[in-house]
Amino acid sequence: MKCPTDGSVLQLSERQGIEIDYCPTCRGVWLDRGELDKLIERSAAEVAPRAPITTADRRPEPDYANGAAKKRKKGSFLSEIFEF
Repeated sequence: MKCPTDGSVLQLSERQGIEIDYCPTCRGVWLDRGELDKLIERSAAEVAPRAPITTADRRPEPDYANGAAKKRKKGSFLSEIFEF
């Protein structure tokens, strides 16, 4: 199949049971029928409500003004799928 944007040949990647067609040139992503529904269902399951955090569970905030490096957040379910 060809990319509708630039005409390059699309590459197929399977991530966690979801087939994703992507263009290596323009980085466009195309999903087959039903694949978006699978993504939405899995994303909703990942964002399920959690137990409230108490003050005993909280860690002190780092002092970024004094040069402490910010930690990168753990990637979400979607970032794992769309990383090519």
